[in-house]
Amino acid sequence: MKRKFAIIGLGHFGFNVARVLFEEGHDVVAIDQNMELIQDIKDLVSRAYVADVTDKATLEALKVDKADVAVVSLGQKVDASVLVTMYLHEMGIPEIIVKALSDDHSTVLERVGATTVVHVEKEMAIRTAKSIGTTNVLEHIPLTPGYSVVEVAPPGAFIGKTLKEIKLISRYRVQVIAIKEFIPERMVMIPPMDTVIKDSDLLILMGRDEDIKRIKELE
Repeated sequence: MKRKFAIIGLGHFGFNVARVLFEEGHDVVAIDQNMELIQDIKDLVSRAYVADVTDKATLEALKVDKADVAVVSLGQKVDASVLVTMYLHEMGIPEIIVKALSDDHSTVLERVGATTVVHVEKEMAIRTAKSIGTTNVLEHIPLTPGYSVVEVAPPGAFIGKTLKEIKLISRYRVQVIAIKEFIPERMVMIPPMDTVIKDSDLLILMGRDEDIKRIKELE
């Protein structure tokens, strides 16, 4: 079912949420104060606007209240994210998803109207810890001796790049057989080479243990 989304804030998280939702056939409006970010995303969403998101009248003029879901991701701007969340709640948007920076930030966001609070860094830290601290069969599947299928959090050097750009096969001799995406939550099997790696993804890699280890050791 096609839904209407308003993505407020186009950092790495917000940008990729907007792009993926549009690719899945939803109506997506992207809003940010940064002209360069709007230029980068304007062809990847339904509509894109440069605007001061902390001004309620501006949000109303852009008809953000028509959205089924609003996603707020304003980086380190804690006060702005709280203010925008409160405005969205007052405008009657039924689902408001907000990226939080801390537990205290999360508490405030919930009190002013956020229906879902996302801790991207915290969730990824937990996933990474589990992936390196357990032998769960879903996270490490031995094949023949010396070869495995492993679930790995992407190194910082991979974030924001496509699979084609990072050249896993030619540079590391490792194949990406799937990507677990966090927003929206789904498994992408045999991802295309133009897939952009996000900091909230998990990569399912197949290859020699020593080659996979090289990737894990990257910064």
